[in-house]
Amino acid sequence: MFLGIDCGTQGTKAIVLDAVSGKVLGEGSAAHQMISGANGRREQEVQQWLNAFEQATAAALKQAGISGAQIQGIGVSGQQHGLVMLDEMGHVLRPAKLWCDTESAAQNGRLLDYLGGEAGSLQRLGVAIAPGYTVSKLLWTKEQFPELFARIDKILLPHDFLNYWLTGRCCSEFGDASGTGYFNVRTRQWDVEILQHIDPSSRLVRALPQLLEAHEAVGKILPAIAQRLGLNPEALVSSGGGDNMMGAIGTGNIAPGSITMSLGSSGTVYAFADAGNVSAHPSVATFCSSSGGWLPLICTMNLTNATSAIRELLALDIGAFNAAVASSPIGAQGVLMLPFLNGERVPALPHATGSILGLDSTNLNQANLCRAVVEGTTFGLRYGLDLLRDSGIKSADIRLIGGGAKSAVWRQIVADIMDTPVICTTGSEAAALGAAIQAAWCHSHAQGDGESLKGLCERCVSLDASSETQPVAEHVAAYHAVYQHYRNQLQGI
Repeated sequence: MFLGIDCGTQGTKAIVLDAVSGKVLGEGSAAHQMISGANGRREQEVQQWLNAFEQATAAALKQAGISGAQIQGIGVSGQQHGLVMLDEMGHVLRPAKLWCDTESAAQNGRLLDYLGGEAGSLQRLGVAIAPGYTVSKLLWTKEQFPELFARIDKILLPHDFLNYWLTGRCCSEFGDASGTGYFNVRTRQWDVEILQHIDPSSRLVRALPQLLEAHEAVGKILPAIAQRLGLNPEALVSSGGGDNMMGAIGTGNIAPGSITMSLGSSGTVYAFADAGNVSAHPSVATFCSSSGGWLPLICTMNLTNATSAIRELLALDIGAFNAAVASSPIGAQGVLMLPFLNGERVPALPHATGSILGLDSTNLNQANLCRAVVEGTTFGLRYGLDLLRDSGIKSADIRLIGGGAKSAVWRQIVADIMDTPVICTTGSEAAALGAAIQAAWCHSHAQGDGESLKGLCERCVSLDASSETQPVAEHVAAYHAVYQHYRNQLQGI
């Protein structure tokens, strides 16, 4: 029995996995609250994560009908790019700045200039740092809170912090570390020079966690935490990883061929690669995977946040919203939405705002607005998928996860716009499942059993045949013109 945890923006989810049968026996969840402020501030109190971890774990164990003493390993998935700073006593210095925080955009710009622009950043790190990456949060903290900055003893990502809480050990693994902006994805090492540039005293360099291989365990759970959570004190905590890396494992995306697409608050598209071939396009993040390879990835900042905004504006529940989308034709009778409510990363338009184009007296209705927001967010994912395909990524199918994947009409829109078959996994919590599978893999390595990650994924990841959606030729042709209209509108922003 293995416990998989996914600490996301909106909440923490937990699953109990029987790695022998491959079945998920129980699930639990608990919500988080966001601290939002002017200038793009998006933060969370980390104590919420700990409370949610405890609540979600208890609910998953209860649903599974097992004792926590049966849990042999724990894997943690966390939202990428966040910054948790601890002092020498292990106390959290301030709320964690999250992936969607853009308050440090100015600092990111100055750091990008130091690296020689996007081209220089790609050459040196293998990624082009962007607002939201961890590195600019450190410079922001130094400038805004110098007294707190002077007390930094450890700098951790969200999943690293949870592993520290569980084990007392500061570690990080290559996948999540790839999104910090102070990690070289080619050499799989910290880039200490950029941290020295921020603070020549070497404080930040000394605060870095130890890097682990994906199959390595961090260590045993601390006795006091095991007692608090009602878990086996011998349970091993795996290396864990970022939510996208764990989502890849949880969809069986650990070899070239498949694409995983997440329809969540943000949208992500990623695929496994067995070589670290860095794309020349700065919007493609050639992150390391948490399964021993690389995970070229694009991320859009606007997805279900935009569809939810329209749904709530029109006071529609999920069922009514999907029915409205289905009742509007391809192209929404000429209504096009550029849904850049949070600016946008892909396409690279960080200062863009949202707009609705093509309205007239004949097409202004609920159905067209609902269809337009779904199409507009999906066009952003198509833009990103084109970048991945240009960099050599092949896609036989798309494995769709996230809240939006539950919508049959949205699945069809994705299949048609991408001109690729779409299928969902049977479980809804891919990142938590991936974390549990990785925990089983790390446990096997520690025991010397030699269980392969491939074998675990084949046993534990199953696809939902009823969700399989094929592109329709006439739809694909119709969307070609609508997508080109979308691309043309980007030129004027």
